[in-house]
Amino acid sequence: MQPSDLTRIRLLSSPTVHPECRDVVLAMSRPDVEENRYRSSLWRQRLSADGTADGDLQRFTHGTRDSSPAYSPDGSRLAFLRAGEDGPAQLHVIPAAGGDARRLTDTALGVGAFAWSPDGRRIAYAARVPEEGRYGTDEKVKPDQEAPRLIEHSTYLADGLGYVLDRPSKIFVVDLHADLDADLDEPATTDAAEADELPESRQLTTGDGDDRQPVFLDDGQRVGFISSRDERGGWRPDTLVSDLCSVDLRGKDFRRHTSGTGSVSSVHVAADGAVVYGANDLGPSGQDFVARNAVLHRLPPNGTAQDGDGLTDPEEDHLACAPALGVGGTLVAAVERRGDTVVRDVDTGQTLLDGHVSVSDLAVGGGVVVAVAGTRTSYSELFVGPVGERLTQVTDLGTAHLTGTAAPVEPEELEAQAEDGYPVHGWLFRPTTKARRKAGHPVVLMIHGGPYTQYSGNLFDEAQVLAGAGYAVVMGNPRGGSGYGATHGRAVKEAIGSVDMADVSALLDHALTLPGLDGTRVGVQGGSYGGLMTTWLVAHSDRFTAAISERAVNAWDSFAGTSDIGWFFGDEYVGDLAHEQSPLTWADQIRTPTMVIHSERDFRCPLEQGQRLYARLRRNGVPTKLLIFPGEGHELSRAGQPRHRVQRFEHILDWWREYLS
Repeated sequence: MQPSDLTRIRLLSSPTVHPECRDVVLAMSRPDVEENRYRSSLWRQRLSADGTADGDLQRFTHGTRDSSPAYSPDGSRLAFLRAGEDGPAQLHVIPAAGGDARRLTDTALGVGAFAWSPDGRRIAYAARVPEEGRYGTDEKVKPDQEAPRLIEHSTYLADGLGYVLDRPSKIFVVDLHADLDADLDEPATTDAAEADELPESRQLTTGDGDDRQPVFLDDGQRVGFISSRDERGGWRPDTLVSDLCSVDLRGKDFRRHTSGTGSVSSVHVAADGAVVYGANDLGPSGQDFVARNAVLHRLPPNGTAQDGDGLTDPEEDHLACAPALGVGGTLVAAVERRGDTVVRDVDTGQTLLDGHVSVSDLAVGGGVVVAVAGTRTSYSELFVGPVGERLTQVTDLGTAHLTGTAAPVEPEELEAQAEDGYPVHGWLFRPTTKARRKAGHPVVLMIHGGPYTQYSGNLFDEAQVLAGAGYAVVMGNPRGGSGYGATHGRAVKEAIGSVDMADVSALLDHALTLPGLDGTRVGVQGGSYGGLMTTWLVAHSDRFTAAISERAVNAWDSFAGTSDIGWFFGDEYVGDLAHEQSPLTWADQIRTPTMVIHSERDFRCPLEQGQRLYARLRRNGVPTKLLIFPGEGHELSRAGQPRHRVQRFEHILDWWREYLS
């Protein structure tokens, strides 16, 4: 795979199933490097009465920034988000048979999550409400002319957004008038005419703090949402605790439905009114989030949760994506297992999909279950099956798009043991080209972020591009990651740089015993926590020829005061050991040539983390370069501007070419 092959990637998301099992509609996106945008439209997969695929995937909308489709309860209409070339996403609705879409909102900063009412007469949605005089609400006030921000809380930034306290997310309801269907049949007019005819939206929640993920409860008489609020509805700032709350259709009669002790992460409502929510136990401190898996619970008919046993295992079940809830209580969840994902019916325990898949989305409806998942040979495919039966892959985007240099390199599975006997699991991606030297291919050890996440042997552009350039890639899941149980994930709590370093070292040692790999030319790279581990490894070992530390945490002291999660993250992961477990503490020991990559608007691991490392290396005479991307946040490598993603790969390959080739 070449950096330019990023344009061949197709990603599916947000599947929604017609209530009568007619089809699945979902979004398909692709990077457009030439225009430096992501293009996304809605596509339709027809289904037979038995829930099997009928024909090929067909394009449904012709917008270039369409996403998040959701069928109305009766299946007659489809709501979705559509953004203009330069504007925010607004809520639209279109007949299920196709036609012109009708715009429903004109919010200043765009619409986020939304939900249909059970009768299809209303849609609740979340939207950020900007403070007057900010974010373009006054055309005479430019961004650098806005009034100063007086900060009184720790949570005031969010990566990918920026400041948030002056634009809280609130819940709205839009009433769909009776002649909407007739309006949808009319030809599209101008934007101005559409704006004049927008149905009225009502703001249901007010005040400080974010209210998010709206759902309808009590047969549509109440609107639920997730928020950090006390029992009277007052905002609780600077806490990880969040609850399922609700108000009536007037925005009155506030209720809190969960206990006020955990972190509610998702809420799901079936067409028949059943409610399931996911919540993390935060321990006695209310802040102990490390490797705390979200557990699914059913909300009792009285609408008030009772503490008790959950539906999923807090030790073994780390959800790979949001679960899906269907009529009759069918609850389907995808959980991580050793680098892959298993989809199962939660109540029966039946496995619906397993093997080498990385599931990113689920949906249930019309008697079928659908999943979106990456595989060994594709970044994203659609899987479908009747409720209670195995899912079958019904698309083949990999074969259609990943040809020539983009053809996938499949991995070899690795099993190793750390010095203490702990098993370590990972993969080796070998280049398909012949090694230029008898010693074999140069090697790059890749370390994932998180740390509570997992690598997979499934298709991953980072590994594919490096293998395409002639480097053997070793990557695995050391202690601290997910997919191997919560105990595995908590092993690095106040122990960063110990068992995790032992695990990645053991995996690399084992890989280098295999034929065709050159143990004299070995690099290491990683981002976020993986960047931390990269800096740590070259400070504690001279085995690496060169390194790339990207968007890393290098110093916990300044991270605590600059990161959007700094006020709690380091306290839980390193506690009183912040100095000892900061890679920058040991940076004077680094002699390995190291490239530092960072983004200007990274509010998760701020730019100063990379600058401080670069400055130390420069002072000590270590060969180093600092690569800074303007306008990007922490998600550059996954969701940054397409042109920047290609340029990032080009710089990475230049660095490895200089030191490993």
